[in-house]
Amino acid sequence: MSDFQPGRIDSFADATVLILGDVMLDRYIHGRVDRMSPEAPIPVLAIEWENAMAGGAGNVARNVAGLGARAILVGLVGADEAGRELARLLKLTPRVDARLVTDTSRPTTAKTRFVAGRQQLLRADAEQTAVPAAAGVDALMVEFRRALGEADVVVLSDYAKGVLGDALLGQAIAAARQAGKPIVTDPKSRDFTRYRGSSIITPNRSEFAAASGVHSRDAAAIATGARALIEAAGIDAILVTRGEDGMSLIAGSAGDPALDLATEAREVFDVSGAGDTVVAVLAVARAAGADWAEAARLANTAAGIAVAKAGTAVVYPAELTRALHATEVLSTDAKIVTLDEAMERVALWRARRERVGFTNGCFDLIHPGHISLIGQARAACDRLIVGLNSDASVRRLKGETRPVQNETARAIVLASLAHVDLVVVFGEDTPIELIAALRPDVLVKGADYTVDKVVGSDLVRSYGGRVVLADLVPGQSTTRTVARIAGG
Repeated sequence: MSDFQPGRIDSFADATVLILGDVMLDRYIHGRVDRMSPEAPIPVLAIEWENAMAGGAGNVARNVAGLGARAILVGLVGADEAGRELARLLKLTPRVDARLVTDTSRPTTAKTRFVAGRQQLLRADAEQTAVPAAAGVDALMVEFRRALGEADVVVLSDYAKGVLGDALLGQAIAAARQAGKPIVTDPKSRDFTRYRGSSIITPNRSEFAAASGVHSRDAAAIATGARALIEAAGIDAILVTRGEDGMSLIAGSAGDPALDLATEAREVFDVSGAGDTVVAVLAVARAAGADWAEAARLANTAAGIAVAKAGTAVVYPAELTRALHATEVLSTDAKIVTLDEAMERVALWRARRERVGFTNGCFDLIHPGHISLIGQARAACDRLIVGLNSDASVRRLKGETRPVQNETARAIVLASLAHVDLVVVFGEDTPIELIAALRPDVLVKGADYTVDKVVGSDLVRSYGGRVVLADLVPGQSTTRTVARIAGG
């Protein structure tokens, strides 16, 4: 989990998220189809069982609670059976504090899905999408303001069912900004200026295309369109969820690179509610202290879990932790590269104006001195490449009894360290060819060297790079450790 702060998921339990938006009731009627109707060319569903759950903004609240955080949900229901069932379901959901306003002039939004096996046959919606009367808006704002002081982050969940009209949106965003709360907005309107003042909005691919006019799947085109929207709509950041293409986070100034995340979905069963999962994880992670980049990575992992489940399912902390560990194993393998692959990565980092650092060694039986060296090296740059002596190279330098661990094992251990971005194995006695090819901005070795004795120092300084001598940890040596193991 090198991209994530240790203990971040544990901190979810201390977070409180305030959700305002369109709550609805999701009903599922399950059965089997054995025949076609004699009355019309439609299947006959033999009903076997039914279930219901909170949907829309209510599903965001369920996801927040599933992650172990506290959810305060403010929304509108009608004085009807669907509204009463929704209130009952939310009351039974741990860590959800539902503060629902009843409007007798409109029905509770309800979606009923008829399902045979894994196939949805039909969805029937009961809804009214008009903006609530002024009294309803006022009552919602009373509950919202009352809860604002308890919350770390605000979520505005717009399902285009009328609750988040212009008046309520404007008041809620102004109140949240005045209170210093980050605002995560899930938009449905193609006019993103309605969400002016939001910290981040989370459109899917089609919503983004409708708002920006950018229908390309190209990440660069999406980033360009997103920056135009950020400027026009007065929003701090946009996270575009792109289905099988992953996600793109565009934030900061025009020169800042977009963060493009590949999808982590290994099996897609049902995409229902996956956007709610993304919004919930993004908000909870931010409330737990993550920046938007870390929060987006967590949300991307959670989305991959959510789409593998049936219905509007939630993601739990243990599932997220397991998925992150699996991702870490894959990312460790991805860090061990050839020189050609490393040169491609370096070109990308340089395009992003990131400083590239380089250090090297045998790293046999990694000890605290190695960890200190790597930590100091990473502190001097934005990206760190470690050159690792091959087994043959180590034998020439250290003798026939070394290395203790082969180059594959040593590379895996190095790649698992958070401070290491790439590991490149080299077979020569010195890394001068690597240094000449990669042209690092910073070259790091231990302080047992002098600058003039560091291999490649003259080359690095010739093009304006610098050499850093890292402080040593007293008493740490692989050779001494091997001698002690051997009884010497």
